Amino acid sequence: MQKTFRERVISYFTSIAKKNKLLRYPCLAVMSVVLGAYYIGRYFASNTKRYAGIGFVILFFMSSCSFSFAVFAEKTGFIKAQETYSAVVSGDSDVSLAEETGEAGRVEDEEEEYTLTEQEYIGGEDAAYTLDDILRNQEAYQTGSGQEETQEAGYGFDASDWRLVLINKQHPIPEEYDFELGTIVDNMMCDKRIIGDLLAMMKAAKADGVNLVIKSPYRTDSRQEMNFNARIKKYMGQGYSYMEAYKRTSQVITVPGASEHQVGLALDITCDMYDALNEGFGETKAGEWLAEHSCEYGFTLRYPEGKEYITSIEYEPWHFRYVGREAATIMHDEGICLEEFWDRYL
Repeated sequence: MQKTFRERVISYFTSIAKKNKLLRYPCLAVMSVVLGAYYIGRYFASNTKRYAGIGFVILFFMSSCSFSFAVFAEKTGFIKAQETYSAVVSGDSDVSLAEETGEAGRVEDEEEEYTLTEQEYIGGEDAAYTLDDILRNQEAYQTGSGQEETQEAGYGFDASDWRLVLINKQHPIPEEYDFELGTIVDNMMCDKRIIGDLLAMMKAAKADGVNLVIKSPYRTDSRQEMNFNARIKKYMGQGYSYMEAYKRTSQVITVPGASEHQVGLALDITCDMYDALNEGFGETKAGEWLAEHSCEYGFTLRYPEGKEYITSIEYEPWHFRYVGREAATIMHDEGICLEEFWDRYL
């Protein structure tokens, strides 16, 4: 009768140990390792389909989830992502590939020109205006209060406060969220309630020798989707799969339906001496002034350096969000982002 593998191994190492007693314990150790590996291998071999299925599921989630794709898919439905994929692959989107500016070229807000309807163009995203440009339009200057209302003593933060609404990949724009647009100048618009403080900040900066330039405030839903699809298409053109292109895109462009630009609370700000939207802006006089003083007017640097693991967006020293002066001051003094503010105060 033919011996089993286990019997052959035991017989082999036993014979060696009998011939040399000094090798008894080493043989016992090696025999245990060999038999252990054998039985583990047999176990996995007999359960190949089960573990292959588990491995496939793990691999799928690792390859498909950017900083937030899995969460966003849960919020919005994977079918929507599939529809986006079909549009990108078939070339139905009318958007040209995003044009990269500056050495980084990883910007949320720059695109090549393409034909837009009048409704889609609302917001003047392709335009850039200085304080002097805005003040020439007195009607725009009079839109908004000019100052944030002074809060009473003992003021507490409220999660329902429009200024503090949390919008990111994990928290898309609430369906019930409502706001009124106000004109900054020409077709450039944002939430009407922030214009007064925006202009006050620009005037203060100019008094300190910094001429700020406003870009890309309010953005329509269709424009945000076009921006996102254009970047996906660009990465796919470089040979990336759709999932990898989605992952890379979501790290530099907020997914449609989850951008603060779509509610008019976020703006891109540069200056007349540095027009590019890249990390270098943070080292300019304007970038440093904004990082230090924007909180005094209710604005916060939305995607600060070192907080990428929380915001899921790369460092953007040009991207500012209105949150009100009290909250902005706390975020500045404590060195925290909006997500961390929510965790601590709301």
